Amino acid sequence: MFKIVEAGFLAPDIKRFVIEAPRIARKRQAGQFVILRVNETGERIPITIADSDPERGTVTLIVQGIGKTTRLLNTLAAGDAIANVLGPLGRPSHIDQFGTVVVVGGGVGTAIAYPTAVAMKQAGNRVLSIVGARTKELLILIDEMRATSDELFVMTDDGSAGEHGFVTAKLQDLVDGKIAGEQVNHVLAIGPVPMMHAVAEVTRPKGIETIVSLNSIMVDGTGMCGGCRVSVKGKSQFACVDGPEFDAHEVDFDVLKYRNTMYATQEREALERFERSQKEGAHGRCRLDELADQAESP
Repeated sequence: MFKIVEAGFLAPDIKRFVIEAPRIARKRQAGQFVILRVNETGERIPITIADSDPERGTVTLIVQGIGKTTRLLNTLAAGDAIANVLGPLGRPSHIDQFGTVVVVGGGVGTAIAYPTAVAMKQAGNRVLSIVGARTKELLILIDEMRATSDELFVMTDDGSAGEHGFVTAKLQDLVDGKIAGEQVNHVLAIGPVPMMHAVAEVTRPKGIETIVSLNSIMVDGTGMCGGCRVSVKGKSQFACVDGPEFDAHEVDFDVLKYRNTMYATQEREALERFERSQKEGAHGRCRLDELADQAESP
C-alpha cells in the first residue's frame, strides 16, 4: 500500500496527490510515469510523475477525473492509501542544451510538461512556456511554471485569464520571431491530441524539432495490450515502452486520434456504472461482483 500524505484539488476535477514511494522518488526522471491501481480489484492506469522529493520519499501525481478510475482516485484524501504504484516507467525526456526551448502545456498536460520544463532549465536552456486551458478555472501550476521559465505566456479559450486565444497562436508568434526576436530551437507540447497535432503543424514548416507526449492513449503500461500502438514514421510503436515522447513530425495523428477513442464506449459505460454505485453507496464495487449478483438472481 502507498500512503497519500497530501491531497487537494488544483481545479475542478483536477487533484494533486503526494504519495509515499521512496524507490520511485529516487529513480524517476522527467517524462516518466507510474502505473497504479486504486484498490485490489481496480484497473491499471498510467499517470505521469509531476514531481518527486527523494529526501522525503514522495512522488507527486496530478489526476484529472475523467473516467471511472480517475474519478474513484479523486475521492481519496490524505491518510488514505493506493493499492499499487509501479514505476518509474517509460523513456525519460531527452534533455540537452538546445538553446531556446518552448514548453507548451494544454489543460492537465501542464502537469506532464512541468518536470521537463524544470529539467530543460537546469540543463542551461532558455525556457519559454505557454500554458493554456479552456477557462481560468482550469489553469494549473501557473506559479510553478513561472518559477522555472524565463518567460510565461498564459492563454485561455474564453479570455478569462491571460490572453484570449489558443496556445498555438502564441507559439506561431514565437516561431515567427514576433516576440523579442526569439529564435526557437526546440518545442515540447503536451495536452489534448488535437492541440499536439496543431503544434506539430506550426513548427513543421520551419523544421523546428518538436516533441509530443502520447501518454493519453496508454493502457497497461507494458506494451502487451497493444492499446497504445501508434504509427511513427510509418512504423508501429508503443507509447508506453517506446515513448511516451515522440517526434511530433513523425507521428501519424490520424491513427493516434482513432486510437484515442477506441475504448470510448467501454469507458463511458464504466463511468456510468461507477456514478450509479456512488449514488447507491456501493463505492467502486467490482463489476464481476455485480455480474455474479445478476446471475444468481431469479
